[in-house]
Amino acid sequence: MEKMVNAEFLRGAYKDKKVFLTGHTGFKGAWMLQILQWLGANVKGYSLAPEKLNDLYVQIEGDKLCYSSVIADVCDKQKLQTELVRFEPDYVFHLGAQALVRRGYDMPSYTFMVNAQGTAHVLDAMRLLPNPAVGVMITTDKVYDNPERGLPFSEDDKLGGYDPYSASKASAEIVIDSYRRSFFNPATYPNHQKSIAAARAGNVIGGGDYSDDRIVADIVRALSFNETVGLRNPASVRPWQHVLEPLGAYLLLGARMTEDPVKYSTAYNFGPNPEDMLTVEELTKEFIQHYGNGDYKDTSDSKAVHEAKLLLLNSEKAKRELGWQSTLDARTAIRWTAEWYADKHHSAREKCMQQIETYFG
Repeated sequence: MEKMVNAEFLRGAYKDKKVFLTGHTGFKGAWMLQILQWLGANVKGYSLAPEKLNDLYVQIEGDKLCYSSVIADVCDKQKLQTELVRFEPDYVFHLGAQALVRRGYDMPSYTFMVNAQGTAHVLDAMRLLPNPAVGVMITTDKVYDNPERGLPFSEDDKLGGYDPYSASKASAEIVIDSYRRSFFNPATYPNHQKSIAAARAGNVIGGGDYSDDRIVADIVRALSFNETVGLRNPASVRPWQHVLEPLGAYLLLGARMTEDPVKYSTAYNFGPNPEDMLTVEELTKEFIQHYGNGDYKDTSDSKAVHEAKLLLLNSEKAKRELGWQSTLDARTAIRWTAEWYADKHHSAREKCMQQIETYFG
């Protein structure tokens, strides 16, 4: 496996640095916390409490990996501002979000509040920092207006969103760009000393995801009870990527922004190879094969809420400017994920660290 992001380079950027990480109790946040702790960073987490007793954050005893863990809402502007400014971080990684499409339909106004207004709160707090800082704002591949033509989206394509989740993340992108232009303009960097970037990735899979309405989590729940896996959208095509791919990209971006805070203060796509696509059904077959047992059935409903059938990202800008590209193909990502869940001999922390060390080397 060719390594686009290596541990030595990242350790040089993050060792003994202060990192403010929102969403640290979530699936991606828990993986990010472990990587940052492994790199020697001092992490202050800010997030809602884990939703489930078996969430990855709980399994890895995430509180022990944090310099400080604050359980609070990004919608609480005053609390967020106090905690972030008091910490005076070198880096801010904003992963906190309402991240589920179907929950967005159930709770649309809350989804907009968390994803758009919450992002504004983070950026507002960064305005008050007295020290230089890098901010990496995490959005999603779903921020683009998607006519489903089968073409990969580039960073300058039109933003949009059919469903509330997608639209809320597109709104967050507009918020980020507005703050970048209005308060953190690269042209006036010496005055404010803040570098802000947006990172767009999506459809991540990996061990420890137990979220509702996520395909791998749904598969694992069914298989653990010896039930048949029900597929809502078996024909939907996604460019699946292992969770370590975007997290490594975010960390690489943050490190590059420290080197040149003006050049890299922009938006980047971090997607897998557009040719490396599998349907939900193909993913399920592959997962079951590596997990060791199980079966599935089509449970699609023509009256179900709209979800995009095809999403592709063009990551040429990240490759050209950052030297990043995807290194794990979809089948490898599925195998790593299935093996994580199938391994009953090691702790969640041990399984994560084994994959982190293999990936970053």
